[in-house]
Amino acid sequence: MKIICFGDSLTRGVTFVKGRPRILKDNYPSILTNLLQANVNSTEEELTVINKGVFNDNSTSLIKRLNKDVLYEKPDYVLMSVGGNDCNFKWDEVAEFPNIEHIPIVPLDDYAENVKTLVLKAKECNIIPVILTLPPLEPIRYYKFLASKYGNSISHWISLCGGIEHWHGLYNRKLQKLAKQHDVVIIDVRSFLEKAGDISDFMSDDGIHLNASGYKEMASAVFLELNKLISLENTD
Repeated sequence: MKIICFGDSLTRGVTFVKGRPRILKDNYPSILTNLLQANVNSTEEELTVINKGVFNDNSTSLIKRLNKDVLYEKPDYVLMSVGGNDCNFKWDEVAEFPNIEHIPIVPLDDYAENVKTLVLKAKECNIIPVILTLPPLEPIRYYKFLASKYGNSISHWISLCGGIEHWHGLYNRKLQKLAKQHDVVIIDVRSFLEKAGDISDFMSDDGIHLNASGYKEMASAVFLELNKLISLENTD
């Protein structure tokens, strides 16, 4: 069985320590591999989990590398985790012009169309797509991180647009709707982490990437739901 973990920095395993990015060896695909192997007593030859996460990628970027990183690999499953960079903003522009409207890097409707394309292309190649929601974020920590880089003027704009968590909610709800429309399993990473404990314990210094504990919880969420899907597929 081959599984491709396809996504952005959360798939890659990026965390922030003292304002600098670090890549954790124990990222969610790595932990997921161990959980699956322990559960099904698989050898490494029987189970392959490949990390295809790229820092700063969004859904448009994933479409560009879909053929090379997923379809060419011919996996049984592809776990898609993307959206945090889609609903992000060009903060340098926001800081310079905090009183005008700014749109996300990949607008909501374009994001939905991109994810739909990823799902349908995977299905066309007999690959089972699984969608992961955006995880939660720690707003105050994230705003402080942004202000340290771009200045306090962004705080005014953030207060007018409803906060970044508002945009995360919009994109997550769009994922839920899309998954239902196309009969795709969706793993609610956000809800799982919120129920697992205090969100601040799972977040890195920037308030938006996970820390080691957060990636462990993310992997657990993925394992629980993916294992159900694998068991169901094996009984068909």
